[in-house]
Amino acid sequence: MKLTEKLKNILYDCGADLVGIGDISKVENSDFNVGIAVAVALPERVIMDLRTAPTKEYYDLYYSLNRKLNDIVTAGENYLINMGYEAYAQTTDRVKIDQDRASEIPHKTVATRAGLGWIGKNCLLVTPQYGPAIRISSLLTNALLECNEAVDVSRCGECSVCVEHCPAQALKGTLWNVDVQREEIVNVEKCYKKQNEIMYENTGIEMDLCGKCFAMCVYAQKYCAYYTGSSVFIP
Repeated sequence: MKLTEKLKNILYDCGADLVGIGDISKVENSDFNVGIAVAVALPERVIMDLRTAPTKEYYDLYYSLNRKLNDIVTAGENYLINMGYEAYAQTTDRVKIDQDRASEIPHKTVATRAGLGWIGKNCLLVTPQYGPAIRISSLLTNALLECNEAVDVSRCGECSVCVEHCPAQALKGTLWNVDVQREEIVNVEKCYKKQNEIMYENTGIEMDLCGKCFAMCVYAQKYCAYYTGSSVFIP
């Protein structure tokens, strides 16, 4: 079995819903040539609830999915190291967030290079299968893996549902491409401030979680409709 196929099987067996591999040799701050992106999808019922307000269930799920992702990428790291390659799993305890709320090699960057999706007008990774209703992580390596074609432009088109329903009015409606900076898409501080506010109002928990911009996404609604048999929600 080829190295790429074996690695993907390991990641899927550990619980990944999506796996992509991309060339990150030209990504800023990267000492590795290849990035592996993994995603796990949120349950449909949680997404549907988040259309109204953040919930305690989403808060608990946020941490449990992060732990699951940590286990998935760590399994990939262990396999590649055992095969004689350098590898680095970007687990939650390893990723450092700077004063601008950014990491050196964002999971979203790896995911677009790996062909999983594009950056939506909500500044989140949007996948064809689940929309942005996912949690993601990444694994960096110098292993000789087969890479997917990168995604360089948005597929959101004229849709602005997430922009219209952002409680913080922090989204600017910018259509993403690889040259667009985060600040052109979202006012980060405005977003985080509102997330803390509405999370506390609805759950009593002090945490920067909201979820409405991905729960309202048409792609996420199609995912929910497919698995629940309900109609696609039209805002």
